[in-house]
Amino acid sequence: MTDPDAVQPGLFDEPAHRLPHPSTRVVLLCGPSGSGKTSLTRRLGLPVLALDDFYRDVDDDRPQAPLPRRFGIVDWDDPRSWDADAAMDCLLDLCAGRRAQVPVYDISLSRRTGVTHLEVDGSPLLLAEGIFAAQLVDRCRQAGILADAVCLDQRPALTFWRRLGRDLAESRKPPWTLLRRGLALMRDEPRLVAHWASLGCRRLSPPAAEAHIHALRAQASAA
Repeated sequence: MTDPDAVQPGLFDEPAHRLPHPSTRVVLLCGPSGSGKTSLTRRLGLPVLALDDFYRDVDDDRPQAPLPRRFGIVDWDDPRSWDADAAMDCLLDLCAGRRAQVPVYDISLSRRTGVTHLEVDGSPLLLAEGIFAAQLVDRCRQAGILADAVCLDQRPALTFWRRLGRDLAESRKPPWTLLRRGLALMRDEPRLVAHWASLGCRRLSPPAAEAHIHALRAQASAA
């Protein structure tokens, strides 16, 4: 079982640099894989940073920070499989109004395949979505860029079927791996959601989250 408290070495060793007057603030959006994060970001129409693009390459097995493993393969549900520092640096650039370089990650290959660039174009809010978004709540708050943090909360069985259908359609991993991983995640989902809430995320259903983020945007635009 993945340890929700496991984070990359150095994740909270140093406080993030505080931006005195950020031009944009971040809404961190987390939730189990398959809970509807990507669909929600499309409906909201805000700039989006996909935090899953900061996964480490499958062969990035540094001795000082080995990739976590489960079922004989890399455990991509463990925060140590993800580059939190690079994601945070990108958020700081974007909230300061700078153009950020973002990796392009191919989940089926388990590696980065290129880079792209992202700008917020004056938007008062930026969505940063991914299963590890809750790991950045404290750092974004310390940096003065946090607007809010939301965790999508749905029935685990619904999340399981949505995730499995998507992953099979996209050939993300071998079918047996997807099924075994999906069942483990379904059993673990209530604990994970509770843990993300303990890190500072607001537990909301997708419709409630959509309404809440619309309200945050209206408030930020009026400020």
